[in-house]
Amino acid sequence: MNEADSDTNFRSALSSWDGAFFLYFTLHSSPFSIQSPAAMQEQAAQIQAEALAAIEAATTEAVLEDARVKFLGKKSPLNALAGEMRNLSNEEKPKLGAALNAARQAIGGALETQKQSLQDAADAGSVADLDPSLPARTLPSGALHPLTVVKDRAIQILRRLGFALADGPEIETEFHCFDALNTPFDHPARNDSDTFYFDSGKLLRTHTSSVQIRTMEKAAPPIKIIAPGSAYRRDEIDATHLSVFNQLEGLYVDKDVRLSDLKGTLEFFYRAMFGENTEVRFRPHFFPFTEPSFEIDVKLQVKGEAPKWIEVAGCGMVDPAVFTQVNESRGDQAFDPARLTGYAFGMGLDRLAMIQYGIRDIRLLIENDTRFLSQFA
Repeated sequence: MNEADSDTNFRSALSSWDGAFFLYFTLHSSPFSIQSPAAMQEQAAQIQAEALAAIEAATTEAVLEDARVKFLGKKSPLNALAGEMRNLSNEEKPKLGAALNAARQAIGGALETQKQSLQDAADAGSVADLDPSLPARTLPSGALHPLTVVKDRAIQILRRLGFALADGPEIETEFHCFDALNTPFDHPARNDSDTFYFDSGKLLRTHTSSVQIRTMEKAAPPIKIIAPGSAYRRDEIDATHLSVFNQLEGLYVDKDVRLSDLKGTLEFFYRAMFGENTEVRFRPHFFPFTEPSFEIDVKLQVKGEAPKWIEVAGCGMVDPAVFTQVNESRGDQAFDPARLTGYAFGMGLDRLAMIQYGIRDIRLLIENDTRFLSQFA
């Protein structure tokens, strides 16, 4: 034998040995590779049975979760068995796949059923000591705030007299809050000590009279409106004063509106509010935007005291200078003071609520103390 023949025989033997080693490794590398398709399907059924037994035995949700991870997690025996499908023929793969899917569905359904059973048992245990025949606890009933009750009632009364609701911004200009209302530049109400000013020159409205000006700027006469809303002043807060309060103002402008119309309107309003026998009186006063002007008092009996006169509002006939300012703002003569007259009035809703309910401290209206508010429920 020459050298070439010897080399060829060596290579042939080496090749035969490699093939034998590969076959041995293939047969022994996986516990499933040597199983028949039928045995693999049987093993899927055994895994399912083991999982169902473990799930049924679970008494807590933590144990149930462990069972889920063991039998449906990434490293579960079902996933390992599924990995051996590559070694099956195309005819056998669907059979094993169906067996694996059936096992997963059965295990998943059992997990859901057992989880619901554990939750039901926990719920039942939480109410085990309760007597369902006992009467239910009564919840406290809510009610409207006394300010809301008074405001709604005031609006209803005035709506019966033909007044429409109007609204306007709470951040106002000096023109709408003072200039158009004939308030002199040196009037105390325009001081920083009385009014909240912004750096821009605008201010928080000190009354809802500004709504009257804005309404006349936009609408043509006749006008008959009421404007409820918040107003702001730099008052020291005490039992009778707040820096923010609630007003309701009214305006009626038309041909031949008279002082008697104003008097009749407010007498009707306060008698509807406090009772038909309520005495109402008008005292001469001064307001820059009305002439003549009056303050209104009503005679009421406060609980525990003798009847007495209580101031409730201010009013008067619209000053012609107000119409002139509005005409200049509009650029026309729609509110010609030579042919139109009108009246205006304003009242504090907080004060009306205090009178109506015998409240002695205005601060109670804004503190949201349930001990106070529960009295109106």
